[in-house]
Amino acid sequence: MLPRQHGIRQMRTTAIVIAIVGLCCCTALGQKPGSDPLGDNLFPPELVMAHQQEIGLTEEQREYLKVESRKAQLRFTELQWQLLDESEKLAALVKQEHVDEQQTLATLDKILDVEREIKRLQISLVVRIKNKLTSEQQARLMDIKRASAPKQ
Repeated sequence: MLPRQHGIRQMRTTAIVIAIVGLCCCTALGQKPGSDPLGDNLFPPELVMAHQQEIGLTEEQREYLKVESRKAQLRFTELQWQLLDESEKLAALVKQEHVDEQQTLATLDKILDVEREIKRLQISLVVRIKNKLTSEQQARLMDIKRASAPKQ
């Protein structure tokens, strides 16, 4: 087999493995692909701010939301730059005729670490937001989310 064909075959295999792992994770969590148990029960800052009058957001809650969102956004930006840098490195590695597996996997690990930190930061932010809301505000936001959800 020619080196180029081997590389293409290896990339296809990698893509298939990633897809299977994704499906297995959904199955292992007991959810259908496309469902979002976290997103269904948490509130992004944009939703809270867009409906702040409807839910009776207090000035203290509003200020908390602004401060936490700014801190998270700053960190997201830093992480996005890291992700781009490492992704470019990975792309350069796999473009070579002979791919250094150890170096490629080490770079992949860096990418996965950054992605994990991004997801952790996102979840941390929306959990803190939810914890700052009253039960009534949470119930009202759930109603708003249900009303705006596409009908299936």
